[in-house]
Order: sequence, then C-alpha cells, then structure tokens
Amino acid sequence: MTIDSTTAAADASEESAMPEGTDLPLTHPAPDARAEAAWFTAAVHEHSTALVRYFARRGPRQDAEDLAAEVFAVAWRRRDDVPREAVLPWLYRTAGFTLANHRRKLVDLPVDAVPETGLVRVREHPELSALFDAELRGALASVGERDRQILLLHAWEGLDGAELADALGISRSGADAALSRARKRLRDAWHERLTF
Repeated sequence: MTIDSTTAAADASEESAMPEGTDLPLTHPAPDARAEAAWFTAAVHEHSTALVRYFARRGPRQDAEDLAAEVFAVAWRRRDDVPREAVLPWLYRTAGFTLANHRRKLVDLPVDAVPETGLVRVREHPELSALFDAELRGALASVGERDRQILLLHAWEGLDGAELADALGISRSGADAALSRARKRLRDAWHERLTF
C-alpha cells in the first residue's frame, strides 16, 4: 500500500488547522458517542423535574434550575462513573454535594426571613395547621444535617432501600439503619417540641 504524499500533507494541514483542545471528528460521531448522548438526553428528560424539585425544596427556588443544570454538567463530565441502573440516586448524591457548595457561598439568613414554599394547604383550622407546620419544621431543623438529608430523601424524593443507599454512598443495610435512626431522632425531637 502506498500513501500519496499530497494526501498525507493535506491531512496534516487539516489537523494543524483544528483549534487546540478540540477532538471533534471531521465526520459523524462514533456510535459510542451517539449512545452516550442519547443516554444523557434520556436521563435529563427523565430526571430534570425531580432534581429541580429537590433544589426548590432545599434552597432558593430561583436557583433550582441552575443547580440542577450544574448537576447534569457533572453527570456529563463523569458519565463513565454514573451507574446506569441507579442514575437518579447518583444524581441526588451529586445534588447534595452541589447544594452544600452553593450554601457555602450564601449569606446567612434567619429562618424567619425564609419565605414559605410549596403547596397551599386549605384546612378547617388554619391556625392549628400553621402551629403544626412550625413545630414540624422546628423538629426537623433540630436533627443533624445528615439525618435531615436522609429523611428528606426518603419523604420528599421517595427514595428507599437500594436507591437511598446509592444516594448516600453506603450499603443497603447501612441506609436502612440510618433511616431508622433518623426517624427515631425526629420522633424524639417532635415529642420534645410538641406544645399543643
């Protein structure tokens, strides 16, 4: 097989014309790249709402979409590390780290100044409902950060068993035990605070 020197020179000049740091193919992307892009697109479509809700419940609502996008950027960069059978728990775990980093950047804000978010509740006794909610928020705030994270992942995000274990980065039995301990601490805090 002979190589035409003009073809080789043209190939070399094309390579030198490419900007530094770009590994873009001159033709269509490889099948693996297409499969990765399809997997990532499906993951974004399937889990973006859950992640935005995760952040909206835990931080400033106006930052929820940006923080979710940050998590997906990490997922794309670390796509080889994301377990295909447990994408959402991995995203929640990454979201926890992302939120912790985001909170470090924020100025402290007294709890009383934080606006209430979520669904509006209509009950027969709104005063009692407000008192109940305040006591529950206080009990939840009195448990440790790790317990609060476990309880919220379970109650709000619906994670249980293996998914909770993946999100926390611990074994299934460890997650079950941690959830049990967190529930007990919340129950104890609730009984201490119950004033009505």
